[in-house]
Amino acid sequence: MNNYVSDNTARRYPAHVSIMGTTQIHLRSPSIIAWWSAAYPGFGHLLLSKYLRGYVLFIWEVIVNVQANVNFAIIYSFQGDFDMAVNVVDTRWLLVNLPVYIFGIWDSHRTTVDMNKVYVLAAHEEHRFNSFSLGALEINYLDKRDPIMAVFWSLAVPGLGQLYIHRILTAFFVIFWTVLFFYLSHSVEAITYLFVGEVQRATSVLNPEWLLMLPSSYGFAAFDAYMNTVENNKLFEREQRRFLKDNYQEPGFQISNELKVK
Repeated sequence: MNNYVSDNTARRYPAHVSIMGTTQIHLRSPSIIAWWSAAYPGFGHLLLSKYLRGYVLFIWEVIVNVQANVNFAIIYSFQGDFDMAVNVVDTRWLLVNLPVYIFGIWDSHRTTVDMNKVYVLAAHEEHRFNSFSLGALEINYLDKRDPIMAVFWSLAVPGLGQLYIHRILTAFFVIFWTVLFFYLSHSVEAITYLFVGEVQRATSVLNPEWLLMLPSSYGFAAFDAYMNTVENNKLFEREQRRFLKDNYQEPGFQISNELKVK
């Protein structure tokens, strides 16, 4: 068991394993992160493990979205009723949200570019980090998990995939908002009516303003769980390789890159 404890003397650490989760830096696509910020402000920052900034942007978007009737405008636009879509929007809230929305996209893209540079430097420095964390409330350690299973549980209930890979902060946040969206949209009630064949009643009880919040939550939860499972598996393999190399490999062992031609 690796009981190494990071003493914060290194300039850059590639990862941090705590009872609240495994946080690491790795190469990411700035365009994909920016896309998730455009899909819903805050998601891009949560993918980067920038939790405080992500929480602020997400909660801001929920409040402004409801106050500005953005989802109602989207529904009317899908129905081709563009005049109603324009009339239902509260421009006082919408115009306040526009700069914050653009900031979320720009900042997540900029941060991704910076963190990619930091990762390259951290990968070259190869500083050790603690891969096992034991506390009064939780135990967390690096190991390999199945990305498909992470996606499966995320699609069952958003947040369960994060619990599977021990991303506690993101899991609690996603589960809380998903439950709130389900409750306010009456989705479970509508599903119950569908099971008994009352389609018209199922449609009438739905609150479309809150229902449109759910697709983004499901998509983010599945993507975040899959991506972090894959990257955690890579981190586990790199840490194991470094440990075996430091403790079991002969100091004079060399791997030749030259191909022997007979």
